[in-house]
Amino acid sequence: MAGNGFIQVIVPLRLDWEPFYTLPEGMEARTGERVRVRFAGRSYPAVVSAVGTLPPEGMKKILPIEGKEEGLAPISEKELRFWREIADYYLCTPGEVFKAAYPFEKKAVEARKKAAKELPEGKTINLTPVQEEAANAVRKAFADGKTALLKGVTGSGKTEIYMELAKEQLDKGKQVLYLVPEIALSRQLEERIVAVFPDVLLYHSGITPARRRAVATALRQEGKPSLVLGTRSAIFLPFSNLGLVIVDEEHDGSYKQDAPAPRYNARESAIMLAGIHGGKVLLGSATPSLESLFNAKSGKYTLVQLNERFYAGEESEIMIIDTVAERRKKGMEGSFSRKLISEMNRTLSEGNQILLLRSRRSYSPAVQCTECGSIVKCPHCNVSLSLHKEPERLLCHYCGHSEKYSGVCPKCGAALQPLGSGTQKVEEELASLFPEARTARLDSDNPSVEIIKGFASGDIDILVGTQIITKGFDFEKLKLVAVIQADNLLGLQDFRCDERALQILEQFRGRSGRRGAPGKLIIQTREPSHPVFSGMDNAPTMLEERSRFGYPPYSRLIHLIIKDRSEARAKYMSSELTRTLSSIPGLSGHIVGPYSPAIDKIADQYIRQIRIMLPRNKMLQGNKKAIYNALNAFEQSLKYFGHIVIDVDPL
Repeated sequence: MAGNGFIQVIVPLRLDWEPFYTLPEGMEARTGERVRVRFAGRSYPAVVSAVGTLPPEGMKKILPIEGKEEGLAPISEKELRFWREIADYYLCTPGEVFKAAYPFEKKAVEARKKAAKELPEGKTINLTPVQEEAANAVRKAFADGKTALLKGVTGSGKTEIYMELAKEQLDKGKQVLYLVPEIALSRQLEERIVAVFPDVLLYHSGITPARRRAVATALRQEGKPSLVLGTRSAIFLPFSNLGLVIVDEEHDGSYKQDAPAPRYNARESAIMLAGIHGGKVLLGSATPSLESLFNAKSGKYTLVQLNERFYAGEESEIMIIDTVAERRKKGMEGSFSRKLISEMNRTLSEGNQILLLRSRRSYSPAVQCTECGSIVKCPHCNVSLSLHKEPERLLCHYCGHSEKYSGVCPKCGAALQPLGSGTQKVEEELASLFPEARTARLDSDNPSVEIIKGFASGDIDILVGTQIITKGFDFEKLKLVAVIQADNLLGLQDFRCDERALQILEQFRGRSGRRGAPGKLIIQTREPSHPVFSGMDNAPTMLEERSRFGYPPYSRLIHLIIKDRSEARAKYMSSELTRTLSSIPGLSGHIVGPYSPAIDKIADQYIRQIRIMLPRNKMLQGNKKAIYNALNAFEQSLKYFGHIVIDVDPL
């Protein structure tokens, strides 16, 4: 309790200090309590971070708090510690983490009371001998104090192992967090988990704030075993007794928060969270990230392999089709080679299903003038506008700008012609090529959960979609998966592109043939000899290349992104910032830039980037802190606030 009437608080703002306030006469406060304060002329909710501390000498007027936030649960010491660790690692402030953890007001809502006995008995988990052997190896890793990395081929039954280990923790009265990268995955997985754990708690952005509050309330009850199935934001829930964190599809980029701060990766953050609670961590994937494989190689993690499918059967066959050669001999019909059409007809005739991957949504990714050759671009971004149908419009996938499609070039008045094919056009072609088949599309323009249910129940024969369809879904009758224009997975100006392409292809391959009968993956490409297509397990080679060039995981990467409505000012400020950073001892040889990214203007803001690759040594954290302090000083001295973004461990 406060002994001298002073408290410090965390407010949901980017502040590098924790303001002091006074308590009204006779009022006491505890660390973690919720109060309301006035800061810079506005009223904010705040969390008491320290009591009884004295403000620095000479600090001018210290305001009293406006009052306590009645009906809002206090923040635990473990939560506060977690916020500080996240802020320290990702070079942001505890206030920004507070804002991410509690994005909505949580006025008193009485959670529905449940019996004090929950968990109710569900379906029994029966592991095969191979699964039990893998589970024992994970238990051994936990006993040794290690994070376990379960590398299991698709269809090997990793989920059953997760649930068995979760049950063991729940039986001990512990809480379990089961993370998945996408809402759609959590919804399909929910049915399997509910059969075993009827009282599972769901947590993601697709549920109502009231339901999220109820989950938080349940987790604050000390000693109550609970299983939470959630997406990345679930790491900020107020766990009181966390025993195990499971990160399924740990390689998935959806675990990374891009904006706003904290720009955290839920995989790394889950390890921090478990450490605070003394809990265990299990990472699982058929295609682990190179960072996780590196950690296993160096002894930080324990690698556990599961190389046998739950249902006996061989890995899906891979067939690569050279679309350049096929076009020469007139073997293409629109986006489809005749070889692929033949395989699709055979699959449908056998009563099985097909998944088609096209990595770009829309009808066409761009439109071009047939006379002057100009491509219609977004007026606010340096990108082409994509053509969408129903209704016909041109849309920017970066800022959301939309305009009616006239079919006429705005420069010369000639006709516009669609270039390439997105998921909408592929869906249109499917209706023409397979008129008897039931087809559907799944992408961010059409993200219905009902589509996934329809495909799972067999009501849809062919489903075309973007990369979401490559993730951990389990469809019984799926026997053929195919990639349309696979070259779009390659060629990005990014050292991670080959790793991502391999993961996407291997994950997609694993969607088919999961019930004993072999499936098939067909890849249509203009570059059939590309190493990504010819070999599905090139992780050792890629790690060797990363080591040679000093890329992560052999270094720590920080991106500094400068955004400004003035192109000249963005160039000047990024150059000045680079000079400032280069003056930090030991950093000059580790800075690249400033440079323009491939897309250098988004939403009327010009973009410059600075890349810093820090060696993984004992100076790492000190170097990160020096960068953070230099940035703050730079902003203060030039009054350049709100333009610089810090992204630690960017994807």
